[in-house]
Amino acid sequence: MGAATCALNPATCVGGVLKGGASSLFTLLVAWVVGSVQWIVHGLAAVLDSTGNPGQVLAASRGEFSALVPLAPVLLVIGLAVATLQALRHGDSGALWRAYLGVAPACVAGVVLARPVGRLVLEAVDQASSASAAHVATHVAALARFLAVVPLGVPGAAVGMIASLLIAGSMLVWCELVLRTLALALLLAVVPVVVPLCALPSLRRLGWRLAETFAVVAASKLVIVVTLALGTSELTTPSMATVVAGAVTLLLATASPFALLRLVPVMESTALAGLEGLRARAARAAGVPGPGRLRGLVPAPEIEDPGPPERPADLGIPMWEGAGEVSLPEWDPDAPRPAPPVVGERPVRTGHVAYLRDRLGPVVGWHWDD
Repeated sequence: MGAATCALNPATCVGGVLKGGASSLFTLLVAWVVGSVQWIVHGLAAVLDSTGNPGQVLAASRGEFSALVPLAPVLLVIGLAVATLQALRHGDSGALWRAYLGVAPACVAGVVLARPVGRLVLEAVDQASSASAAHVATHVAALARFLAVVPLGVPGAAVGMIASLLIAGSMLVWCELVLRTLALALLLAVVPVVVPLCALPSLRRLGWRLAETFAVVAASKLVIVVTLALGTSELTTPSMATVVAGAVTLLLATASPFALLRLVPVMESTALAGLEGLRARAARAAGVPGPGRLRGLVPAPEIEDPGPPERPADLGIPMWEGAGEVSLPEWDPDAPRPAPPVVGERPVRTGHVAYLRDRLGPVVGWHWDD
């Protein structure tokens, strides 16, 4: 019957064979994707333990850190010299005390204690992450059992799409943890170069920014683990709707560290610069001319130069009127001289206060009685 049908209508027979082959191929592809999801999701817990280990980060940065340590004293001396010249130029003795008794010891302590303090911070973050990821393994095992037995009525295309979302989220989390390890190793390696530059007055905040960035990048693992725990808890619910919500949550776990990095002041200043650029582009798109264009479009008003003010002869202060010329008697050398003053007790002259008035107002004077 089948052979006769194929002989009478070969196109239908060929179409049926191709349809059956495509269906089998798609079923095998979905099964392969689901099997890959099980392997990747099972390895998430091991990835969280293997990447970001404090010993691994310190070992990766040991060689570069040791190679850059000899540059730290040279940079510190240069920074102190610049700070000294600037303090002497401005006459600020307090800046000298701060540079030599505050900043210089802090730079030395920062270079010496960078690796031990970094180990303590990473170990604290790992312990908190382990406590938060205590139930991740259980949820992952339940997820593997749920994906192994697909409920009836679920199309294969939907299962393949959900499995692809899970694979993408898992790989992004894996790559993000690897990049986190590299970033932590890089931040530790550049400590001998960055910290001594804090002796320069213009780079005084550079060391704090480095410490803040290291703390935020180290804490990003805790945020990833918490978000991953929420995502895997949603993935274990026996419902396709909750599985989709859990897959999206797993993808959001890769974006959670970027939200944490916005707390760093460097990122805030970059965001402000970006907003300034957006505002300038919006102004250009709206056709609002800038100050340079307005300067060329609007002519400057012509203002007559008044010139220097006229200086009066008396400087604006009224002068006292003089009494006129006074004639003096001619000197006669043969004339008798006046009697010399009486030698003895000095005569006492008496007088009283006289209140007079002239054209400028009241005047207080003195009138002798004799």
